[in-house]
Amino acid sequence: MSTQLGLSYNARKALSVHVGEAAGTEIANVIQRMAAQIEELRRSKVNVTPVVPGAQHEDQDHVSQTIESETF
Repeated sequence: MSTQLGLSYNARKALSVHVGEAAGTEIANVIQRMAAQIEELRRSKVNVTPVVPGAQHEDQDHVSQTIESETF
């Protein structure tokens, strides 16, 4: 994937060859929109402060670390 949240020319071409021009374009557009939405969610993400005393944070920390380590 390119750094501009879209598929590379080679990826688009491979989709077009294997699933057809129209379907390949549609799939590439969906992937691009999803990548843009994910990027927007990352930019607008806020930290949540737990208000319940003694709440477990371990599961939430693991999930947030996993999400932060993802690359798109």
